[in-house]
Amino acid sequence: MDAERLLALDAAHAWHPYTSTIDRDPVYPVRAAAGCELELMDGRRLIDGMASWWCAIHGYNHPVLNAAAVTQLQHMAHVMFGGLTHAPAVGLVERLVRLTPEPLQQVFLCDSGSVSVEVAMKMALQYQQALGRPDRSRFLTVRSGYHGDTFDAMSVCDPVTGMHHLFGRVLPRQLFAPAPAPRFGEPCTDADIAAFTALIEEHVDTLAGVILEPIVQGAGGMRFYSAEYLARVRALCDHFDVLLIADEIATGFGRTGRLFACEHAAISPDIMTLGKALTGGYLTSAATLTTRQVADTLSRGTPGVFMHGPTFMGNPLACAIANASIDLLLSQDWQGNIARIAAALSAGLAPCQTLPGVAEVRVLGAIGVVEMTQPVPMREIQRRFVARGVWVRPFGRLVYLMPPYIISDAQLQQLCEATVAVIAEAA
Repeated sequence: MDAERLLALDAAHAWHPYTSTIDRDPVYPVRAAAGCELELMDGRRLIDGMASWWCAIHGYNHPVLNAAAVTQLQHMAHVMFGGLTHAPAVGLVERLVRLTPEPLQQVFLCDSGSVSVEVAMKMALQYQQALGRPDRSRFLTVRSGYHGDTFDAMSVCDPVTGMHHLFGRVLPRQLFAPAPAPRFGEPCTDADIAAFTALIEEHVDTLAGVILEPIVQGAGGMRFYSAEYLARVRALCDHFDVLLIADEIATGFGRTGRLFACEHAAISPDIMTLGKALTGGYLTSAATLTTRQVADTLSRGTPGVFMHGPTFMGNPLACAIANASIDLLLSQDWQGNIARIAAALSAGLAPCQTLPGVAEVRVLGAIGVVEMTQPVPMREIQRRFVARGVWVRPFGRLVYLMPPYIISDAQLQQLCEATVAVIAEAA
């Protein structure tokens, strides 16, 4: 199919995420992807600054992940996980238990990040019912958070600045503390945690759990907050006997400089969600981990089983690739590599701080953020990035970079130079 026909059919029938079918955003047809580059159908190559929404940590067309997929295809692409098991799934479960904080011992495999959040919230609800506390059915979170696009996940996203206010009337009513004020690296005072403390104390009898993104609030604003704040939330959950759910979908597998962002605060959640980078961007897959105490308590209650079962959970092909992706990451000096990317982003994006319209430049691990004072003209700024040979997709007031970990120093330099230039042009 040539590019003209592809784009015509796309315009007629394909509905892209967060877009209108009337006033359509421009789309760029990709012919191939390899390493850290996307090849468009017109031959242009773009350095990928987004890792395909943060999941392609090893880049594209990686020989190790390709080999894992081909090998697994010779055995089976899929088999139901109800009543059956297989080596790729068991291998993945073993790896996740070994790598995550020690209390997390039970792994529920599912098929997307949003679903893993739904699973986590259902676990918390069934756990409370098993304990004879059915009134504990709400969740406490913080503003500026994002947890996915399915219904319960939407209910714990920021209700004002998030993307789901249109559904507010039909979503469960949750509790929201102010977004964490102390920044990453700063201490957390009693005043900083006071509003959160007051909410958990006042509503403890109706709370099934607390859910938040540890350290990095992703699509809700790319905010980096204090590890001490997270540690104090953990302490409050312990004190009031409330489950803590850590949404590590965006931060898991090294993005912040630690394998999991919870490690910055040296805490372990009661439930953890994983996704995005789990398969290195090859296939959709996710996991929800919990403690044996939560799992066994839930299982002793009515109806004696966890009431969730995705058709494609434990997909052998996805699990095999996830195993290869995890092994590939751990076989390298990934922490040194993340530090390399962080240093390059810090130096490369620093000139943005002096540009008109820039509110702040911040970097944590392999995440670089330029926050503007006003929303960016997305279509125009996207076109300017493509013209400079890079793929960056801003949203709202944020121009941010989360590149694949394999990105070279030269590619990082080009990516940062393009970002500075485009923001300067926009200003």
